[in-house]
Order: sequence, then structure tokens, then C-alpha cells
Amino acid sequence: MPLSGLTMIGESINDSVPSTKKLFDAGDVPGLLELARTQDEKGAAYIDVNVGPRTPEFMAEMVRRIQSVTAKPLSIDTPDPAIAQAGLEAYDAAHAGGRRPILNSISALRAGMFDLFKIQPFKPILLVSETVVDGRSKPCHTAQETYEAAKHLVGEFLARCPGTTGDDYIIDPGIAPLGSDSEGNIHRLIAAMELIHADPYFKGFHASVGLSNFTVMLPSKRSDGSPVKGPLESAFLTKAMPLGLDMIIGSVKRNYERLAPDHPAMQCLEECLKLQGFDVLMRVRDFYAS
Repeated sequence: MPLSGLTMIGESINDSVPSTKKLFDAGDVPGLLELARTQDEKGAAYIDVNVGPRTPEFMAEMVRRIQSVTAKPLSIDTPDPAIAQAGLEAYDAAHAGGRRPILNSISALRAGMFDLFKIQPFKPILLVSETVVDGRSKPCHTAQETYEAAKHLVGEFLARCPGTTGDDYIIDPGIAPLGSDSEGNIHRLIAAMELIHADPYFKGFHASVGLSNFTVMLPSKRSDGSPVKGPLESAFLTKAMPLGLDMIIGSVKRNYERLAPDHPAMQCLEECLKLQGFDVLMRVRDFYAS
């Protein structure tokens, strides 16, 4: 079951997941619906729906079919405005108890997607790890840039969708694989969350990350046979939840938990936050090699 105080967006129905892509490619809709049912039963509060590069009509059909097997609200997950519009138009809020869907995700370069709110009110995931410079997307390299991107994107949403409240906003500061983080993304992320959490402007807002991205490219087991990914993800949650993280796109198969300060994964993360460059990668390697 999900960790107390943490809202889970079930990640499994996503074309980027190899096992799910096989279901999509085979046209195995019953298999996809079983993923929705399983995530519902195991405590996901939302069901993510990402159909990859398929048609808007396919997204609409998947939204209708998934809503036929679960009353949980959905997360329409696509960078394509046409696919997003089709999913939102097909979404039946009444079937989900009046709850709005999530639209995952909107960056500064895709702010035009806010206009879809007129079709179906939604809760946007605001991707604030990038900004726009000279009409092009630019990654945020510092906590301050991330904080300013959050203020800008929230302002855009409020201007286009008046009457929304803090509960309608989900800020995603961007998470990157720890096992290849030689550029200090984890430092930017935690420091940005501290800035956002400390600012009364963001009171009542939600914060979320795609948690499985944190352990991409890491082995599943340490040399002693103990798991790597789950504990490192739990270490991140232990660090980030006091800073306002209250939602994740994650796996219902993981046993997320709060870790004690002396847990090896917690010690690894805290030490990574004190290191720079390739020293971070070496510390992670030491963790899974021990």
C-alpha cells in the first residue's frame, strides 16, 4: 500500500515501460485493463495513461475503456496537445466521483495546453525543471532557476484558468537518475524544493516526481542480494516529503517507507548531497557494490 501522506499515481500504463509497450503493440487491451485494475486494488489514487505516439482516437478509447474498470481518476500523460485533448474529452468526471483528471505534464514551452482546461477542468503537473529562453526550452541548472520557473508557470495557469486554488496545482521539479548524476541534479532538486516549500506563495500546492526515474540504470540488487532501487527511492521520499513532496508517479509493487537516518540507503543519499561530480557516482557505486 502507498506510504501514508503520499498520493500514488500508478505508472504502469505507459508506452515507455517495455512490458506495457508489448501489450500496446499486440493490441492486448484486456492486459492493459488488468494493469488498471491491479493498480486500483493496490492503492493507486490515480491511474496514469500514456499511449505513446499513437492517435488521439486511441487515447480517447483507452480512457473510456480504463474508466469502465476503475472509478479512480486518471492522469492523462502526453506532451501532444491533440492527444491530451482527446483524452480529456473522453474523460467522465462523474464516473470518478466528480474528481478532476491530472494532465501530465505542462512545461513553459507547452503552456498553450492550459487552454484545454475549458474542455475539461484538470489538475496540471507543472514541469518546472525547464524554462524558455529565446523561444526554446532550456533546462534549469540551479535551484533558483527552478523556483522562478515554478512561479512563472503557476502564474500562467492562474491567468488562463482563474478561480483555481492551490489544491489544483502539482509542481514537478524534475528528478534524474542518481546513478548517472554527475551534474548535480539531486542538489538542484532538493534545494529547489526547499525554496518552494518555504515560500507562502506556494502554500497548499502539491509536489510530485516520477520516482522510478531516480533509480533508472541501477542494478536491482546489491552484491549481498539486498534490493537497491526500493531503498534508494524510499531514501529520497524520506528526504523530500518534509519539503512538500506529497505525490509520486510510481509503482504499486514497491514497498515505499520512511527510513531511519542510519539506514545504508539514507546514508548514501545524504553523502551524495555533500559530494559533487563523479564523486556522487562513485558513492552510489559503493552502495550497490557493498
